[in-house]
Amino acid sequence: MSWDTITLDVDTETGVTTLTVTRPEQLNALTVDTLEAIEEALAEAEAAGARALVIAGAGDDAFVAGADISYMVELSTPEAQAYAELGHRVADALESFPAPTVAAIDGYAFGGGCELALACDLRVAAESAVLGQTEIDLGIIPGWGGTQRLSRLVGDETAKRLVFLGERIDGAEAAEIGFVGEVVDDDAFDERLDELAAELAAKPAFATRAAKEALNAVHDGTQRSGLALERRAWSGLFGTHDQREGMAAFLEKREPEFE
Repeated sequence: MSWDTITLDVDTETGVTTLTVTRPEQLNALTVDTLEAIEEALAEAEAAGARALVIAGAGDDAFVAGADISYMVELSTPEAQAYAELGHRVADALESFPAPTVAAIDGYAFGGGCELALACDLRVAAESAVLGQTEIDLGIIPGWGGTQRLSRLVGDETAKRLVFLGERIDGAEAAEIGFVGEVVDDDAFDERLDELAAELAAKPAFATRAAKEALNAVHDGTQRSGLALERRAWSGLFGTHDQREGMAAFLEKREPEFE
């Protein structure tokens, strides 16, 4: 499939897939059409067997600067509910995507852009990146998962400061508070993203998927239910090619050849 506001690039050899929002003149702001395209592209990436998925924004200025304010300004409550549900579907699809997802935060990431990044497994920011849950200054709050995912990532008080004050932080501060896992010099950003995505894609796919499912379950229920899921996921990997190959390679002191 092809879309007007995003691209999906699949490397069939490595399994590294890149989904790029391509509205640089609008700082990659998320319209309804763009969100629907992302939803479709995620399903296509999964069907193509993506082993690592990078989410990026086109141009030099923004990752995703937020939702489309010109669309939101006159929304009724029912219309806003439908828009929120679409944003949640996209974020949930990212969070549950079967392969590791990486937000490549280069430039502005505000509002819905932050929420898109929060739904990814890993976040890498360029030094010049600027991030913020800035909705409060529009008279609203984060509506695509930010009130929930941000607190789990950075802690309650830090999340409340970011949301209540609409603070904007740079890449270094984002790394310091745990919003992103890594901050990279601007000149080395693309190279580091390629390196990380390739490393993730080279890991055994079944084990990585099971690990993601178990790690995500931490937030979905009690520790007891999470531990039960972990046991099932762990034991279910035995007998797979990657489990046999990984352990044989370790014993034979060689590099594994995963499927």
